[in-house]
Amino acid sequence: MAAIYPDLAGKVVLITGGASGIGEAIVRSFAAQGAHVGFLDIKDAEGEALATELGSTVRYVHADLTNIPELRAAIATVRDALGPITVLVNNAAHDERHRTEDVTPEYWDGRVAVNLRHQFFAAQAVLPDMKAAGGGAIINFGSTSWMVGQGGMAAYTACKSAVLGLTRSLARDFGPDNIRVNAIAPGWIMTKRQKELWLTPDGERELMQRQCLKRQLVPDEMARVVLFLASEEASACTNQHYVVDGGWV
Repeated sequence: MAAIYPDLAGKVVLITGGASGIGEAIVRSFAAQGAHVGFLDIKDAEGEALATELGSTVRYVHADLTNIPELRAAIATVRDALGPITVLVNNAAHDERHRTEDVTPEYWDGRVAVNLRHQFFAAQAVLPDMKAAGGGAIINFGSTSWMVGQGGMAAYTACKSAVLGLTRSLARDFGPDNIRVNAIAPGWIMTKRQKELWLTPDGERELMQRQCLKRQLVPDEMARVVLFLASEEASACTNQHYVVDGGWV
């Protein structure tokens, strides 16, 4: 059972990519803490079902995060429905594999848009809320993929390494307003999508050889770290990069 953080009750939390996978686990975990949760995604059926299941303090808003005006409008919708946002979880990403030889400038720009650019503009959009509230917490999702030198997805790994630089810059800029900014680098987390698309017997054998923990990691384990970083228990934690990978790196 996850720890209970009393200060999270009633806080307004915004989560990107919250309809499935790690994002869904994060939405459920904040809702269980009594937070008011707004989450963005393009998976309408899953998003609407999750919001209906979790009740009136959870709001799903459709948003294509690669469209910055649409992202800003969706954040405004969450604010209007739930109140000023004081926790932001930049979770959304897309780890599509791609051969270097096939990458065009347009494809590269699209990978940056879906994996990195929206993190900055979401943080920018919630900054006034957090400043007015006297503080807040932003958690950006990176990845261990660039740390282990994974191939076959150069645009993705470039974006995920850039999350660390973005996090540290925002932490420096936002710190005077008592806004904490941290990054999480998950290892290979066994979401439904990962199991269906990428997990093979050979891949799992290699993972079990390299991970210190000889078991699969699951989305709830990422959500627990997010809860901690969003809570006042992490009041002195900012400008940091937390690797949560079972000892792979």
